[in-house]
Amino acid sequence: MPLFPSSVRNTVMAASVLFMALAGAQPAMAHSVLVSSDPVKDASLASAPAAVTLVFNEPLDRGFTELAVLGPDGTSHWEGGPPVVTGEKLSAPLRALGSAGVYTVKYRVVSADGHPVSGSVPFTLTTAGLGTASAPKMRTETAAADDNVPVWPWIAGAALVALAGAFVARWIAKP
Repeated sequence: MPLFPSSVRNTVMAASVLFMALAGAQPAMAHSVLVSSDPVKDASLASAPAAVTLVFNEPLDRGFTELAVLGPDGTSHWEGGPPVVTGEKLSAPLRALGSAGVYTVKYRVVSADGHPVSGSVPFTLTTAGLGTASAPKMRTETAAADDNVPVWPWIAGAALVALAGAFVARWIAKP
């Protein structure tokens, strides 16, 4: 005669499989969030800033950042050098700005959880400067990578859950 009835044994087994499946789950990590910027979003400036600085809620990955400052025409570039990452700050010097109008700081950073985050910060130059635009920058292969998460982890996870389900069903079906 078994020590435990089959219903208790089956319940314990199902709970054990569920616990093992959930025990390896990692907590969700939040993406980087823009906390502040200089110039401030939608600011109106009489004179051009010397640099742009974006501050995020967590340190950034140095290897995959992009920062571009586009002029009122939407295509001309005004950044004066490559972006610099220092902890949670992303900055770049600016060249002397040109015509008055809306300039847009576009950024793309990688969160601590590995996901890319992008956005923009517009500001208005109310008095034209004497600068001229530079040619658009080419994106690197890593920066041009697609934002999609790979499919294989989802397939592997589904296969694992199906295998665990089959194991539990077989276990329950035993007399």
